[in-house]
Amino acid sequence: MPYPLDAAAVRSWCGLALEALGRERERIDAINVYPVADGDTGTNLYLTLESAARAVEAAFDGHASAGTAPGLADAIGAMAHGALIGARGNSGTILAQLLRGMTDVLAAGGGTDGTDGTDGTDTATDDGAAEALRRALRRAAAATYEAVAHPVEGTVLTVATAAADAAERAAGAARDAAAVARAAHEGARTALQATPGQLAVLGRAGVVDAGGCGLVALLGALADALSGEVTATPVAVRADAPLPEAAGCDVAAHTAADGCAEPGGPAFEVIYLLEAADEAVTRLRSRLDGLGDSLVVVGGDGLWHVHVHVDDAGAAVEAGIEAGRPYRIRITHFGGGRTKEPALAPRAVVAVVPGAGLAGLCADAGATAVTVRPGEPPASGELVQAIRQAHAREVMLLPNDPELRHTAAAAAEQARTEGVRVAVIPTRAAVQGIAALAVHEPDRSFDEDAVAMTSAAGATRYAELALAERQSWTMAGVCQAGDVLGLIDGDVAVIGSDLTVTAMTVLDRMLSAGGEMVTLVLGAGAPAALAERLERHVRERHLAVDTVVYDGGQRTAPLLIGVE
Repeated sequence: MPYPLDAAAVRSWCGLALEALGRERERIDAINVYPVADGDTGTNLYLTLESAARAVEAAFDGHASAGTAPGLADAIGAMAHGALIGARGNSGTILAQLLRGMTDVLAAGGGTDGTDGTDGTDTATDDGAAEALRRALRRAAAATYEAVAHPVEGTVLTVATAAADAAERAAGAARDAAAVARAAHEGARTALQATPGQLAVLGRAGVVDAGGCGLVALLGALADALSGEVTATPVAVRADAPLPEAAGCDVAAHTAADGCAEPGGPAFEVIYLLEAADEAVTRLRSRLDGLGDSLVVVGGDGLWHVHVHVDDAGAAVEAGIEAGRPYRIRITHFGGGRTKEPALAPRAVVAVVPGAGLAGLCADAGATAVTVRPGEPPASGELVQAIRQAHAREVMLLPNDPELRHTAAAAAEQARTEGVRVAVIPTRAAVQGIAALAVHEPDRSFDEDAVAMTSAAGATRYAELALAERQSWTMAGVCQAGDVLGLIDGDVAVIGSDLTVTAMTVLDRMLSAGGEMVTLVLGAGAPAALAERLERHVRERHLAVDTVVYDGGQRTAPLLIGVE
C-alpha cells in the first residue's frame, strides 16, 4: 500500500535520498563538466541534502519534546530551509530552490484533505495528494528557472520540467501520490538521457548532466518513500549512444580538467547567505550578473542564498554588503579560470576567517576562505568540503581559532583518507593566519612550508578589542556591561571606556616586548578614524615599527591586532 504524503513521508524521503546520493556521489562528481568542470556536483548535492535532513530531524525532535507531531508543512518547510542554509555550489543552490518551490504548494494550506497544516495532523491523501504533488513539482520546476539568471537547457532545469510534465500526465489517472512521484521519476530519467544532445559540452564528453543525475536520484527516493518499494536503481551517467561531438573524449578517464569543459571563465566561486529585503536582492542580482556568470539567487522572506562565479571575489562580497548582511561566505579559487590546467594544484591554503574583508584578502592570495558567523563555528564537514574545493594534492589548513583545533584535526583526517595531504597550521587568531599566509610558498617542500607558516604564526602575538555584554570577573579585574575589553593572547589584559584609548594601551603593552610589524584588522563597527589614530600612535611612540591595515568586516570584534 502506498504511504500518505505527510511529515513521515518527508522524513523517509530525506533518508532515502541521502542514501541514493551517497551511492551516486562519486559517479556524479566524475561527470561534472557544466557549468564548471570542478568535479564536486555529487558532493555538493549530498551536503545540501544532508543539511536538509538535519533540519527535518530537528523539527521532529522539537515537536517530540512538546508532546506533538510535526505536520506536512512543518516537515517540508524544515527540509527547504535546511537546504537553503546548507546549500553548496551551483547544484546545491538550485536544489534548495526546487525544494522551496515544492514547499510553496505543500505547506501553503497543509494537506489537500481540508486540514490547515498547523495542528500536526495535516496530510495529503488519495486523489488530493496526487494533485498536490503534481502542483508542487510544477512549482518546483518554475522556481528553478526563476532562480537562475540565464537558464540553459540540457541541465537540471530541463530535467525538472520533464519531471513536472510527466507528473501532469499521470495526475489525472493516478489514485495516489506514489504513482505521480514514480511517473515524475521516469520522466526525469528519460529527459536526463537527452541532455547530451541539448548541451554541447555534455555531448563532447559523452555524459549526461551531473545536476540532472542528482535530481533523478532525489525523485527516485521520493517515489520509494511514497510507495514503500525501495528500488535503488542506479542513475545512468553516460549518453545512450556516442555522439559525433564526443569523438576523442575519453569518458572513462574524464576528470575536472580533461579539456571537455568550455575554456575560459571566472576564477572564483563566491557563495554566501544574505539577510536582505526583496528590493535589495533585485538590485543585487543585476549587479552580480554584470560581474560574472553562473548566478543563482534563491530564498525569500528576508533570507537568501547567493551563488556566482566571478573574477573579482571582493566585488561580489561588497555587493552583498550593500544589499544586506552576508555571512557564511565561501570563496573558492578555480585555479586561474576554466582552462586546460591540471585537475589538482600542487598545494593550496584553506583559511577560516570571521569577516567578508578577510575572505576577500584570502581570495586575492589564492586561498579558499570559509567565513563564519558569530556563534556558528564551521563543522568538520564544512572544512572537508572547503579542502575538496581547493582541488589540491596538498593543503595548509588555517583554523584561526583555538576552539577549532579538534574540528580542523577531524577535517584533516577525513581529507587524508581521500588522498589529500593536509597540515593543520596551529593559528589561534585571524592575524596569525594572515602572517602564515604571507610566508606561504607552494614551491617549497610540504614540510618546509608547514614549518615556515607555523613559525610565522607563532611569532605573531594577537589581541582583540571587544565590548563587555555584562558584569563579570576578568584577569584584569571586574568589568561592567559596555566596557571595552582588550584581550591579549586570549586573556583580558585591559579594561577601558574608550575604544581608541584602550587599543593604544593594548598596543603599547604588546610592543613593550618588541616588534617590527603591527597588523590592524578593522571590524564592521569600527569608528572611521580609528585606524588613522592608531597608525599615528605607533609611528610616534614606537620607532621603526610598520603598520598595515585591513578592512576585515568581522562582527565579532571592532578591532583585531597582530604584532610580529
